[in-house]
Amino acid sequence: MSAFKQVGKQVSREAGRMGDNPWLRRLARLGYVGSGIIHLLIGWIAVQVALGGGGEADQGGALQALRSTPFGSVLLWVCVVGFFALALFEALVGALDDGEVADRAKAAGKAILYAVMGVTATTFAMGGSKDSGKSSADLTATLMHVPLGRVLVGLLGVGVIGAGAYHVYKGVAKTFLQDVTTTGGGAVGKGVELSGLIGYTAKGVALAVVGGLFILAAWQADPEEATGLDGALKTLADQPLGTVLLLVVALGLVAFGVYSFARARYARMQDV
Repeated sequence: MSAFKQVGKQVSREAGRMGDNPWLRRLARLGYVGSGIIHLLIGWIAVQVALGGGGEADQGGALQALRSTPFGSVLLWVCVVGFFALALFEALVGALDDGEVADRAKAAGKAILYAVMGVTATTFAMGGSKDSGKSSADLTATLMHVPLGRVLVGLLGVGVIGAGAYHVYKGVAKTFLQDVTTTGGGAVGKGVELSGLIGYTAKGVALAVVGGLFILAAWQADPEEATGLDGALKTLADQPLGTVLLLVVALGLVAFGVYSFARARYARMQDV
C-alpha cells in the first residue's frame, strides 16, 4: 500500500511541476487569445445577421470564417495549442489545488470546455468542418432516446440557463476582476473593466436563450428546436425589436472578445 502512496505522491509532484511550468502558463494564455478571436468573429457574424446578412453565429461559423482569412490556418493552430494548454492547466488545478471543492469542480468543468474547443478547432485546422447547431440537435435527439430523455434535455436547458445567469451576475457584480491583475498586482484599467462587464452580461443573455431552446425542445419533444448559439441569436432577431436586441448582444460578444484578449495578458494564473 505504501508503494502505491509513494507512486501517487510522485505523480502529484510531477503534475504540480508541470502546472507551474512557465511555458505551460504562457501557452495556456493563448487559449484566452483563441477565445477572444472566436467571440469577436461570432459577434461580427451576429451583427451581419442583425443587418439582414447571413452566416452561422457560433463557434463553427467563427472558425470557418477564421480559416478563410489570410494566415487563418496559422491562427487556427494557435487556437488549438492554446485551448489544449489551457485545458491541461485547468485540469491540473482541478486535480491538485487545495482550495474549495466548488472551485476545483469549476476548474475541471473549464478543462472539459477548453478540451472540446480544442478538438473543434483541430477539426477546422485540418480542413474539416462542424455544424454546431446540428451537433446540439443531435445531442438532444440522443438524450431523448434514453429513459426520461425529455427530462434530461429539460435539465440540460436549466443548467445552461444557470450558466447564463452566472455570467450575467459575474458581469454586473464585476467578480471577473478577481481573474485578472496587472504585473504589479494592481487593478486593471477601466477599459478592461467595461469590456468584461458588457461581455459577460451579453454572453449570459445568449446562453440563457440557448438554455431556453433546450427546454422548448424537451417540451415539444422536437430535437430540432435545440439549435445552439446560432439558433439562439437568430431567435432573438425574430422577437419584437429583434434587430436592436441582436445588435446589442452581438456588440456585447465583441466586448467579451476584447476582454478575453486582456485576460490573455492579465489573467491571474494560480499556483498548482
